Amino acid sequence: MNSEFLSLLNWKKSIRLRLLGSLLLSLIVSFFGTTVLANIWLFLLPHIAMPELVAATTSFLSFLCIFLLVSFFLMRHIVRYIRTLADGLMSIAKGDLDYRVPLTSQDELGVVAQNINYMAEQLQSMMNRERQIEMSKMELITHVSHDLRTPLTSIIGYLNLLKNDNYQNLDEHKRYINNTYNKTQQLKKLIDDLFEYTRLTSGDVNLSFQIIDLSSLLEQIIIEFEPIAQELSLTVRKDWELKPLLANVNVEKFVRAVDNLLMNALKFSLKSGEITVRLTEHNNQIMLAIENWGIPITEDQEKQLFERFYKAEPSRRDRDMLTGAGLGLSIAKYIVELHNGRIGLTHSNGHFTFFIELPREVLLKEKS
Repeated sequence: MNSEFLSLLNWKKSIRLRLLGSLLLSLIVSFFGTTVLANIWLFLLPHIAMPELVAATTSFLSFLCIFLLVSFFLMRHIVRYIRTLADGLMSIAKGDLDYRVPLTSQDELGVVAQNINYMAEQLQSMMNRERQIEMSKMELITHVSHDLRTPLTSIIGYLNLLKNDNYQNLDEHKRYINNTYNKTQQLKKLIDDLFEYTRLTSGDVNLSFQIIDLSSLLEQIIIEFEPIAQELSLTVRKDWELKPLLANVNVEKFVRAVDNLLMNALKFSLKSGEITVRLTEHNNQIMLAIENWGIPITEDQEKQLFERFYKAEPSRRDRDMLTGAGLGLSIAKYIVELHNGRIGLTHSNGHFTFFIELPREVLLKEKS
C-alpha cells in the first residue's frame, strides 16, 4: 500500500513532464505554422509590402493564436482528466469511500487513477475494520454486563436474606452462605476470563517461553484435575508413553489453555463417563488430545465453538458447574496460536476430541 501512496505523492512529476512536452510541441507547431502562413502570404500577395512593425506584429499574433489553439487541443484531455482526479480525491476526502475514479487512459494519469481507487479501497477496508472493532467492543460490554449481572443479582438476594435473618434453620443458613460463595466464585471466573481475553486480544502480548517436558507438565495438571472430575462421577484416563516430549511454551498460558479444554470436557461429558487425555508425537509435532462422550451437536455448532461468547445449549450443561461467559475455548485458541500451534475439534455422534498441535523443540531432542 505504501507504494501506491508514494505514487500518488509523485504524480505531479509525471503531469509536469506531460505538460512540458505539450508546450514544447505547441511551440514547435506554432513556429512552423507561423512560417508557413508567412510564406503563404508572400506567395498570394507578393506585391503588398508591409512595414516591419506590422509584419512582426502579425507574425507574433499568428504565432500566439496557433500556440494557444494547439495547446488547447493537446492539453484539453490532460486538464479535464486532472480535474476528474481532483474531484474524485475531494469526494473520497469527504467520506464517499464508495466513489471510484473512472479509468479512461493507460498512461501515467491512468496509473494515478488506479492508485486513487486502490487507496479508496484500502481506506474503506480500514474503516470497516474499525467499525467491526467498535461493534466488537460494544458486544463485549453487552455480554459481560449481562453475565456479571446474573451472579451479582443472586449474591445480593442471598445477602439480603441473611441480613434480614430470613431463614428457618441453621441448614438453610449454611445453604444460603454456600450458594453465595458459589456465585462469588462464578463472578471471579467471569472477571478472570474477561481479563485474560482482553489481554490476549490486545495485540501487545509478550510471552516468555521456555523448554519444558509436556508429559511431566500434563501429569501435574491431571493430578489437580482428577478430584474435581471424581466429584462429578467422571474418571480421567491418561494415554501416553513415559518419555520426555520437549516443547517451547509459556507454562502459565499453556496450563490455562489445557485447563480450559479439560473443564469444557468436564461440563459436557455424560455422567458417569470417562475423559481420555492423549499425548503423542508425529513428524516433530506434539499432539495433545482430550476426548469425552457427550450429547451430539450440529455442524453449525461445531463451527461456533471457538467463537467468543458462544455457549452450548443448556441441555448440555451440568447445572452444578460454574458457568462462564463463553470465552474459555476462545482463550485457549488465542493461547495456542501465540505458541504457533493449532487447536481444533473432531466430533462424531457425541464423541468429542479437542486437540492441540504444537511444534516440538527438535534442537534439544538429542539431549532428552
